[in-house]
Amino acid sequence: MDLDLRKLRYFVAVAEELHFGRAAERLHIAQPVLSRQIRSLEDHLGAEVFDRGRRGTLLTPAGEQLLEDALPLLASAQALTRRVRSAAQGTQSLTVGFMPGITVTPAMVAFTAHHPDVNVRLLRTTWDDQVEVLRDGRADVSIVRLPIDRKGLRVRPLFQEPRVVMVPAGHPLAGSTSVSIKELAAEHLLQNPNAVPEWRDVALELQGGRRRPEVPVIHQVEEKLEHVAAGAGVCVLPLSTANFYTRPDVIPLRVADIGPNEVALAWVAARRSHLIHDFAQAAAETLARAHGQEPQPSSD
Repeated sequence: MDLDLRKLRYFVAVAEELHFGRAAERLHIAQPVLSRQIRSLEDHLGAEVFDRGRRGTLLTPAGEQLLEDALPLLASAQALTRRVRSAAQGTQSLTVGFMPGITVTPAMVAFTAHHPDVNVRLLRTTWDDQVEVLRDGRADVSIVRLPIDRKGLRVRPLFQEPRVVMVPAGHPLAGSTSVSIKELAAEHLLQNPNAVPEWRDVALELQGGRRRPEVPVIHQVEEKLEHVAAGAGVCVLPLSTANFYTRPDVIPLRVADIGPNEVALAWVAARRSHLIHDFAQAAAETLARAHGQEPQPSSD
């Protein structure tokens, strides 16, 4: 009764596209082949995972459950493959993910002082993949900005830092040293309102049943700042990120009554690597002090 991971990948492609033709193109296989593989998977599971009706291709309850379980399973399989191949090279390595604006150097220096033979690699992440790189094995540990999906992860707090609002240089508030969240109530926020609950609670565009203007799909900080510079809206960023992406047409403003951004170290809870433990300790001791804060103890 072993599951075929290839068929699971096929299933995920169809589940994400909800269209057999597009999924087949994405997988570079013929559509009849894909349909047979999905039928074979359903026979194996003893359940239909797709409803192929007049409304199109939809997930059945069994399919929804399979998708929920298949994604972490496939990510774990990828992670296993990466770690085995790395071990086969004969040298110890540790890959550290980090978000833009976060300086990892103090932690790396402290770690490599005790592990000079370990090859430490760095991997720049984004809001979209800072957790995904852990689940699929691209990174062993990752310095993340909270909140994240903590399922299956261990999370160790490192430090907090202020957040700022980014406004275009010609904005009426651009000359202020700091602003209050109420002064931003009429602004259009170029991110999920839940990311800034203080703004969400006062935002005019969310009151009275108003339809909030559409927020473009944004994957990188650079893209977000382009929209801000063009006057499309404002965004809230951690101070270190704002300092990293300085530009003359966008102004960072302190917000007096907004919560800080929390930075933490995360790794897959099932991992028992002593290198991960040692890096976590080095990061906790060095990065907090680098931001003028006391290290937080481990929950072990």
